[in-house]
Amino acid sequence: MYSRIAGIGSYLPERVLTNAELETMVDTTDEWIRSRTGIERRHIANDDQTTTDLAEQAARRAMENAGVTPADIDFIVVGTTTPDVVFPNVGCLLQQRFDIHGCPAFSVETACSGFIYALSIADRYVVSGGAKCALVIGAETLSRMTDWNDRATCVIFGDGAGAVILQPADEPGIISCHLGADGRYHDLLYNPYGTSKQRKPGDTEGPYIQMRGNEVFKVAVKTLENLVDQTLAENHLDKHEIDWLVPHQANTRIIQATAKRLDMPMDKVVMTVREHGNTSAASVPLALDTAVRDGRIQRGDLLLLETFGGGFTWGSSLIRF
Repeated sequence: MYSRIAGIGSYLPERVLTNAELETMVDTTDEWIRSRTGIERRHIANDDQTTTDLAEQAARRAMENAGVTPADIDFIVVGTTTPDVVFPNVGCLLQQRFDIHGCPAFSVETACSGFIYALSIADRYVVSGGAKCALVIGAETLSRMTDWNDRATCVIFGDGAGAVILQPADEPGIISCHLGADGRYHDLLYNPYGTSKQRKPGDTEGPYIQMRGNEVFKVAVKTLENLVDQTLAENHLDKHEIDWLVPHQANTRIIQATAKRLDMPMDKVVMTVREHGNTSAASVPLALDTAVRDGRIQRGDLLLLETFGGGFTWGSSLIRF
């Protein structure tokens, strides 16, 4: 038995924050942002919108696309770094929204790699017979942990959600998933505070994303190169057999470096970073849904999904769509 993507959906908040608006908020320019990140705009959740709100909309669209109802869902896993509350987890909150009862529902916190980690877990459940209709989501409201006075980070991140429905199949859909992590780089990209480590009087760091961009770039490029090689080698594939690269939308330079490793022209790389910014765990499913709905990705295409995030964590998935 195998698993395959039976449906896909995504959601972006209505509010759009452009580079021109950021010029009025911090000491930056549109040219500076575009030249270093490739980003021109990003979507920001309204004050009354939560990660679960975004995830719900993406999930409903994925279910509609797959032709299933909430009654069919028997497994829910959400990749997110920005849950509504500590508990219940976002999966449980979605259960309540959809009036689903009894099935496993949980969240995975691996930063930008959250969706690939979640997809890998759901794939194992479907393949083993433990689930017949799995809802897999990547959703983030990173604007809630962004310092809007820090020009190095506030220009990068955005909010959004993407979802897929996995169902059993006779032929491989999810061909393989490859996951990794290395905590020794934890201080290059992190949020310094949480529940058991709270901010104290006199602390100099705010409760926001902290990033050493140049160092992150170097490790990310090398790690993703190795990840691509591993994925191809373990599946006995030549890099030219890949039809589409669907990368984490961190910035254009990292995406271009990965495409170069694959000897893949940029017109075969799905790029949404310009319009979405870096939406962390939501970026891969958002990019995938964009390319499916505009007709670029067709049934039967061979896709390589890959991502890299704080931790550091990373993951890839080879998919016959």
